[in-house]
Amino acid sequence: MQHTLTEPAAALRLWPAAEASVAPARHWLVRTLTAWELPQLADAATLVLSELLANAIQHADRSADAVVGSEIGARFLRLPDGALRIEVHDVSVKAPELRPADPASLDEHGRGLLLVDALTEGHWGVGERDGIGKLVWAHVRAR
Repeated sequence: MQHTLTEPAAALRLWPAAEASVAPARHWLVRTLTAWELPQLADAATLVLSELLANAIQHADRSADAVVGSEIGARFLRLPDGALRIEVHDVSVKAPELRPADPASLDEHGRGLLLVDALTEGHWGVGERDGIGKLVWAHVRAR
């Protein structure tokens, strides 16, 4: 079940903590950006959202502090300067860590935040939220 709050400059939805939530969340983001007349942000924003959701889902599956069956929140805010703030809320208290990818490694994990960092020009971070867990935010601007 998805819960929605939409305002002219903000949108929030809760998604099941499952990989199947990523595609519909991306589509919802594109529709939101179109409604806000910010379609030029769609490519970078959908990639950032995908990576942040994937991290939250991965850690929800493995985290001892996560609640089984918990939902992940995705929130979009239209910023006054024309940028987009993406927030992903989850119940894990483990903060994501930006670490260099080992080019010799075949491990596919650990590269997502490098993409987020590059696409946001370093404008991302971790914050507290009401209740348990954290929110990871990122700002996407037109290039």
